[in-house]
Amino acid sequence: MEAAAREYPLQDLSAHFHDTYGQALANVLACLEVGIARFDSSIAGLGGCPYAKGATGNVATEDVVYLLHGLGIETGLDLDRLVDTGQWISSVLGRKSLSRAANAIAARRASAPAEA
Repeated sequence: MEAAAREYPLQDLSAHFHDTYGQALANVLACLEVGIARFDSSIAGLGGCPYAKGATGNVATEDVVYLLHGLGIETGLDLDRLVDTGQWISSVLGRKSLSRAANAIAARRASAPAEA
C-alpha cells in the first residue's frame, strides 16, 4: 500500500481484505498507518472470493469498527446496532458470525444480569 500511496492520492485509495489467515485487521491497521482511511468490509464477515481457493469471508464490519473506535477514530457507525444486525443475519443463515468482536459482545450481553 505504501507503493500505491506513492503513485496515487490517498483519498483515491481504499482497501479490501479477506480474513482467511486471521490477518485482515493487521492489514487494516497497516493501511491506517500509511494514511488510507477507506475500507471494504461486510457484516458478520459474509462473503468470499470465487477466484481465490480457500478464501474465507471478508473482514467483518464489526471487527473493523471495534478496532477503529478503540483507536479513537470516529466512524459514525453504531457498533451495538452492527452487532445486532450481524447476529440476526447469521441466525437467518444458520451459521455463526465470523466477527470476533461481535461474538464476544453478544456473549457478554448474554451473560450480563438482567436489568430491573
